[in-house]
Amino acid sequence: MMKIKHILLVGIISILVYSCGDDGPVSTVDPNFDHAAQSAIDNDSLVKFFKNHYYDLDTDIVKPMEAGKTPLSEDPNLKTQDVVDNINGKEIDFKLYAYVRNEGSSPKGFPTVVDSVLVNYSGRKILDTERISPVQFDVNVNTWFVLGSGVIRGWTYGMTNFKGGINTTNPNEPLTFSNKGKGVLFIPSGLAYRNEGLVAGGILANDILMFYVEVNDIVVDTDGDVDGIPSILEDLDGDGKPWNDDTDGDGLPNFVDTDDDGDLVLTRNEDTKIKDGNPLNDFSDPNNPTLPDYLNPEVRKSKDD
Repeated sequence: MMKIKHILLVGIISILVYSCGDDGPVSTVDPNFDHAAQSAIDNDSLVKFFKNHYYDLDTDIVKPMEAGKTPLSEDPNLKTQDVVDNINGKEIDFKLYAYVRNEGSSPKGFPTVVDSVLVNYSGRKILDTERISPVQFDVNVNTWFVLGSGVIRGWTYGMTNFKGGINTTNPNEPLTFSNKGKGVLFIPSGLAYRNEGLVAGGILANDILMFYVEVNDIVVDTDGDVDGIPSILEDLDGDGKPWNDDTDGDGLPNFVDTDDDGDLVLTRNEDTKIKDGNPLNDFSDPNNPTLPDYLNPEVRKSKDD
């Protein structure tokens, strides 16, 4: 568990560009770029791509259409997600697609948009409606990621379609999982690297991406900033986007802020009344009886005092 916490802290530090601001980054390339128009272009390309390709169950690969095969556009395993993301202060509508080859069997259930996932994956660019790049721009096995920070938004939302598997690892052997979540994410550029691209990965501006993914395991109720509150519970306005909740206005969303109300007392130390390790149920201010201490800058008690 300490290893997981260390990874989560690294994830916080590497929050980078896709968890900043309200719902997304402020573009450093052409601030007047029309992201809504690009979203429509990308979706049109993906719709045509799905008509021209199918998922081969024997090889678990997306292939160009062949006679007798079912195109992705008609395959019930292809799921569509409507996503609204904030770019430079504007709400942009996107369509994200996930091909669910196998949902996964873990009793832990599906991850939230800010849980941690242990995944195998490989990424490719969709070159046009007919072609997939033969070159993988990224490949990793048994790698932990914190959704919602340090990953592109397409992963944040797309990974919620998959549960993990069952750990079947034998002592002193590499991690193995059976009946894991498995499929493909098809990500429009606006939920990937937008009009900026990623030089290190050879990804150009407005590239549409696809990822073959396997979800091995998840950490339920990930506490990204180790403040005693699961990250998903730091979504105070209940809109499903914890990255736009910033109580003290310091630029850090609560789910990656160790002092949510900016009173110089760490959130995890504002567990002063019940002292059960849960700052959510501590209320000390009679003038604000429904405001927990960790969100109330007028209360500066610490369990260490």
